Amino acid sequence: MEHKLGKPEKRESETEGTLAQLDQRSREIFRRIVEGYLETGEPVGSRNLSRMLPMSLSPASVRNVMSDLEALGLLFSPHTSARRLPTETGLRFFVDAFMQLGELADRERRQIDEQMGAGRKEHGSTHGLLDEAGNLLSGLTRGAGLVLAGKQDMRVRHIEFVRLEPRKVLVVLVGADNNVENRIIDLAQDVPPSSLNAAMNWLNAHIEGRTLSEIRREVEAIEAQQRSELDALTRQVIAEGIASWAGVSQGRPQQLIVRGQANLLENLQAQEDLERIRQLFSDLERKKDIVELLGLAEKGDGVRLFIGSENKLFSMSGSSLVIAPYRNEESRIVGVIGVIGPTRFNYARVIPVVDYTAQLLGRLIGKAS
Repeated sequence: MEHKLGKPEKRESETEGTLAQLDQRSREIFRRIVEGYLETGEPVGSRNLSRMLPMSLSPASVRNVMSDLEALGLLFSPHTSARRLPTETGLRFFVDAFMQLGELADRERRQIDEQMGAGRKEHGSTHGLLDEAGNLLSGLTRGAGLVLAGKQDMRVRHIEFVRLEPRKVLVVLVGADNNVENRIIDLAQDVPPSSLNAAMNWLNAHIEGRTLSEIRREVEAIEAQQRSELDALTRQVIAEGIASWAGVSQGRPQQLIVRGQANLLENLQAQEDLERIRQLFSDLERKKDIVELLGLAEKGDGVRLFIGSENKLFSMSGSSLVIAPYRNEESRIVGVIGVIGPTRFNYARVIPVVDYTAQLLGRLIGKAS
């Protein structure tokens, strides 16, 4: 299975331009520094590099190359150390120019298949599958699993009206996936139980198995033909009850599921790391902004990767985000899943995990609907 990483044309051109400025030894030194950072989180010094390289270079020659790479904005020196770390620009360049996306290990593929399959049997609903996907991604990557749900147009199995007050009614909507959602509506006049029962019976006779968008259109069409069947108050309850779900014609209200935030507290190496995670947790509380960011996954093909300040939301927390859309049985994008973690993620492993889980989730949702 090919794992496609979405890349804007402009970035591909920039990558090719930077790559052209590097000779073979510069490329090798840069690659070793980044791979060392992704593995350990530590900066790499010239003496150790000179021992690791396949060509014969003195530590002084290695330092000269490192200075050139720093001048290109690919490396920087932390504090006063002579050692180097990749910048965010360097990490992006490494991903685009050097990283090879491998296949998932058979063990990981089986784990994803088994855990998601078991989740489908246990939960029996789309929401349960999405929750399982978030937990799975969190466990496999040691990051925080993110799932953006609610792009699908909900199929309705049953609707109920519950009288709370003379003019206040609770609308209970039961989906085909057994998910239950509620709305409270306010009516212009008192509603007797008989009108609520008539409205509920009329709707349930016409809506089962249809999407919310289909129901809204059908209610308008049928009501125009059969107005005499319903009294004015019953028609008002039906109209208000359906109107309470206004906006669902473009999909259900979006919902963000976040799992495994505690993973982000692992392996903190300095006080600034703790401050970064605190900032990230603050960002995660602003779910509206995250929903907008995850929506970017729908604008590209395949998996998308945002490193550090490449996105405004996480620019202060120095985090990376790997996201991919998932599709329904009609190949329409209905949501987004992903992982957030440190910039030294093992991208070559995380990207195929996110990609495969997104594709499997789409297939399972089709079966659960």
